[in-house]
Amino acid sequence: MRIQTGILVPLGYGKYVRSDRVTSVVPIEQDRGPGRRTFVFVEDQREPIVASRAEDSVIRDLVREPREVTRAVQQQEILRDLLEDLSTVNETVRQIVRDQSRLDLNLIERRIRSVLEEPDERGRRDAD
Repeated sequence: MRIQTGILVPLGYGKYVRSDRVTSVVPIEQDRGPGRRTFVFVEDQREPIVASRAEDSVIRDLVREPREVTRAVQQQEILRDLLEDLSTVNETVRQIVRDQSRLDLNLIERRIRSVLEEPDERGRRDAD
């Protein structure tokens, strides 16, 4: 688990805090109730912010990767899988596919390598 830099974490009732500024999260034990669940301590502030969300919810949001990051990682994994599968297609099949469907597997492979910034089997980084 690691804190994501600069992500706004909701504390409830329109309160937000930057994830990388939180120094501690403490459950409220006395006078706990609606709107008073957790103390969130933030660097450079003497008093904690009172959050209406439970401490485990706040912590989960502190360490969760933003959806865009998660999606980008998933997309890169798909591209790597596709690149691995493309590497098993022999040149004869590639020519047939190119001739019959105008789908250039070599070009697709180069473009994926370019996006992933991976060298080809000869150690070169191809670009379009």
